[in-house]
Amino acid sequence: MLSEDYKKASRMGRHEVSARKAKGEYPYLKILDEVPEAADSVMEYSLGLVQIPIDRIVGTKTAGRSNAFSAGFYPILPEESEFGYKWSTLCEAHIQEGIRDPIKAYEFMNEFYVLEGNKRVSVLKYFDAVSIPGYVTRIIPKRTEEKKNKIYYEFLDFYNKTEINYLWFSELGSFAKLVRLTGKQPEAVWTDDDKMELSSTYFRFVNAYRGTSGDKLNITPGDAFLDFMEVFGYQAMQEMSTEELRKKVEKSNKMFHVMAEKDSMEIRMDPDEKKASILQRVIPLNGAPLQIGFVHEKKPQESGWSYAHELGRMHIEQALKDEAQTNEYELMNQSDADQVINAAIEDGNKILFTTSPVLYQASLKAALEHPNVRILNCSLMANKGMIRTYNARMYEAKFLIGAIAGSLAENDRIGYLADYPIYGSVANINAFTLGASMVNPRVKVFVEWTSRKDVNFLEEFRKNGVSYVSGRDIIIPAKESGTRHFGLYRIDDNTPHNLAMPILDWGKFYEKMILSIQNGGWKEDASKSVNYWLGISSGVVDVICSQNLPSGTARLVSLLKDTICRGEFNPFSGALFSQNGLIQEENRTLTAENIIRMDWLLDRVEGSIPKMEELEEKAKPVVLQQGVNV
Repeated sequence: MLSEDYKKASRMGRHEVSARKAKGEYPYLKILDEVPEAADSVMEYSLGLVQIPIDRIVGTKTAGRSNAFSAGFYPILPEESEFGYKWSTLCEAHIQEGIRDPIKAYEFMNEFYVLEGNKRVSVLKYFDAVSIPGYVTRIIPKRTEEKKNKIYYEFLDFYNKTEINYLWFSELGSFAKLVRLTGKQPEAVWTDDDKMELSSTYFRFVNAYRGTSGDKLNITPGDAFLDFMEVFGYQAMQEMSTEELRKKVEKSNKMFHVMAEKDSMEIRMDPDEKKASILQRVIPLNGAPLQIGFVHEKKPQESGWSYAHELGRMHIEQALKDEAQTNEYELMNQSDADQVINAAIEDGNKILFTTSPVLYQASLKAALEHPNVRILNCSLMANKGMIRTYNARMYEAKFLIGAIAGSLAENDRIGYLADYPIYGSVANINAFTLGASMVNPRVKVFVEWTSRKDVNFLEEFRKNGVSYVSGRDIIIPAKESGTRHFGLYRIDDNTPHNLAMPILDWGKFYEKMILSIQNGGWKEDASKSVNYWLGISSGVVDVICSQNLPSGTARLVSLLKDTICRGEFNPFSGALFSQNGLIQEENRTLTAENIIRMDWLLDRVEGSIPKMEELEEKAKPVVLQQGVNV
């Protein structure tokens, strides 16, 4: 029986060697002594006796026994060899009483290389063991700009607080995101109970995950675990039964596949607008009206953001007349998100717009349970494939308003009132600054944030000698017209004199989105994570100017708008200098993704991007979901 185990293990090893050779990959164990970065390390120190995750053991310290195993640590030497005999004897000992003797190993970049105990690792690998005890020496590499090196240094910070080594991610920021999703404070040292909870939750998930997607995808189990946790929540995962967890992981299989695909995230600057009947692919000509739901985080009467989207819904109600019926839903509080979205689906809505980034997680959960409902969330940079996100390129309008402000500011000082430090908002500030500096190279832009705690922004603007301010873009219905500080205005004895403002036509936006969906675009791009980001060229974004503007300024704005519409000019082209130095050289243009993820301010901006602890409580849910500094 023992020889049968070795025969099976060696067959697995030889098969792995052949498969890797066919792909042009190295078929044997990695050798730490042959890794240049390890030889050029900055430090070594002992971790003592730790549990080493079997799937993180990738090779040997020296070349001695590296060719006795396949890359996955399966034996490949003949059964009748001394090696085969010793392996079989060790296999019998493991079956009888288990392998308890610690191995000796080195850790480099959170991968382990065995110094003593290769056959013990091989046997435990064959039996699908989770870990093995070992005395470990850690080798610290030099810091570099290479992505994996940066991830490793993030891991070191995580390990120093948790002593957890079985998790690995392929994206920067994932360890910090994990800590946040588990509800722990970033600097908190984890207790034994904290570690046990995460270990139990993680390995239960991995067992279910490997039963569906396995290790075939180009993401780590940690990546999949983090995505799943982001959708369902850490506490909910702990409370799931094994069967419930398995079913939800199975439903999430498409999400894992999309995440694993390179270049699966697409930022679509214009929707597909084929000439076709707007509802022809959804209902028969004599069918019942298409149900389209809109879920708002807050009541439109109390929120300018919800009010703007509600106007968009009303536009759809009129534009589609008898062909579609829209339904509005509001949350009483954020904990109602799952319930309200599910109720909207139960009401028969086939397209669902959730109009706040706060509703992103609940939208994902609903999409996993109801794959036939088209769900779109008003946010950016979704990458899980189950829903789509949408927003507007407001930076184009901000650039134009910046040009107006720069031409009017007599003392070269302009104020900018920002809202939340989320995707796209920093680009708005910088585009405004670029527009202002284009017409006035001496200009300085002073930034204040409405979401920052304990800030009187009007007082701060006055202290800095600011008279022209780019304020809020959205009118709150409950505010009296005489007290509205919105768009670009001049401050004069607390009374704003409005000069220009950006507009976002959500009605036109939603009409284009629905047309795109009905023309089959959703089905054609089922394997992608599509993010709609429409701008001036689509007619969704524009700028309204006061009649009191100088005629030359109005003509300049019109000219700039036309060049942006035709795609002949991008505000973020050419040399760009941040507060910390050169960001982009001449003859280059930032990509759409880089503009969205922008987390730096131009050198002409006075101010900073607020950190999480500086924000008001009401701002944190949105920033946690879409924040540039999270």
